Order: sequence, then structure tokens, then C-alpha cells
Amino acid sequence: MVEGLCGVVVMPRPRVAAPVWAAKIRTRLRILRAGNYVAVASERPTGRVLGVDACKAGWIGIALGSGQVTAYTAARIDELVATVSMDGPVAVVAIDIPIGLPDAGPRQADDLAHAAVGARWPSVFKTPVREALRAPDHVAAIAINRRLAGAGVTAQAFALRTKLLQVDAWVRDVDLRVVEVHPEVSFAALAGASLPDPKTTWAGATHRRSLLAEAGIRLPDDLGAAGSGAAVDDVLDAAVAAWTARRVAHGQAKAMPDPPEFFSDNLPAAIWA
Repeated sequence: MVEGLCGVVVMPRPRVAAPVWAAKIRTRLRILRAGNYVAVASERPTGRVLGVDACKAGWIGIALGSGQVTAYTAARIDELVATVSMDGPVAVVAIDIPIGLPDAGPRQADDLAHAAVGARWPSVFKTPVREALRAPDHVAAIAINRRLAGAGVTAQAFALRTKLLQVDAWVRDVDLRVVEVHPEVSFAALAGASLPDPKTTWAGATHRRSLLAEAGIRLPDDLGAAGSGAAVDDVLDAAVAAWTARRVAHGQAKAMPDPPEFFSDNLPAAIWA
């Protein structure tokens, strides 16, 4: 009891329990209008996390939670996350695609990732400027990017433009903590050094699968439909993205750069590992 004005005794209002998982809980990164970056711990329990990579079928996701490793595929990123969420809430999504598209020049995140992966540097492509991604064709994109960033656009980067812009639109409204990752940066962090063999080789694939198993992520031989819709390296990349998502959820991951860089889209541009 609390004694109020004029000696009146006021009973404190009982606290209402927080809503259960049926209610939405916002856990997005908070970005101040002044351009400052605030890293905020998730308000959700650090339960399930999701790692995502692009694949031929669209997207592949590896979800971790309660000792289980579950694979999912979908044509669109929003469909993938919605499907995963039907099996239980997700605290963090880590996705192998640029978040925060530059208006001009290169991103610091790409330069830092390039330096972090050693011999695997060819796997890091420079993110095209936003205007180049909206170009009608690759030739036009090259011309725009050269004018605004001083370099062309690789065929790989331009081929990903639909997925890049898809995530760019989706991430603005989703009620989840979403971070960008690069698989080779994550594998280097997991191994303590950049890996010697490409993921497309037998040695590279088995090494990566062993590293994941040592980290408690044992990929089953049968991934169901996801195993047929994604290549081996896509599965490995999604799995190590999930490893990074788990580190983000537990406050163990680091951003490159720290603090993240911001462009006109006001999204934090950083690669986490």
C-alpha cells in the first residue's frame, strides 16, 4: 500500500503480465533520427534463430532451437520467415545479403569482409549502389555504378538484384531483429582463421560441416524438400548464418564496421559474425 495525498491510502495497481507469444513483440534495431546506432538486446527470449541464404528455389533457411536443426525453403523472404514462424517465434534472422544499400562509393562492411576472409576474398562482392540495382540491364548498371562508385557491377551482384531489393523492402517493416552476414566471414570467426578450401570443393564442404557440428549444429542427411531445392554450399551458408544469428541473440557477435554505416535508407549497414 502507498499513502497518497490527504492521508488517503492508495493500493498500487497490479502489474499485468507480458503477453505470451501469441502477441507480437517488436525487437527491431532502434535507429535514432540523428543517425546514431543503438545496439539493443532482443526483448524476446533467446530461443529459436534463423539463418538464411539465397538459393535456386529462392531462399533456404536453417532454424536452430531446442537442440533441433530444421531446414525450410520458400520463393520469397517474407514467405520463408512466415513459414518458419508458424513452428515457433524467431528471435533473430541472419541473412546473407546486403542490408543498407549505398548511394555512392563502396560500403565499409564489404571492404572489411574482403580483408577478413583471406584467400576466400573472391566470395565478397562489392554491393552496387541503389541506383545501379534499379537499372534496366547489366550494361546500364555498370555505367551507373562506375559513375557513382568508381567500379563496375559483377554479373553475380546484378543477378541478385531482385533478391537484394526484395529484402530491402521487407526488412523495413518486419517485427524481427534482422542482421546481415557473410558466410565466409562467419566461418572464419567459427574456425578462428579463414578457411583454406572453397566451399564448392569436397574438402571445403566437409571442413565446414565439421566446424558446424563442433558448434552443435549437426546437419541431418535428410533435409526434406529443402535438401532438394538448395545446393550443398547454400545449406552450409544458411547453417553458419544461423550460428551467427545465435551469437547475435546471445550478445556475442560483432559488427563490421562498429558502429554500422548509414546511407539514405537509414538501415544499419554492417556484417555480423
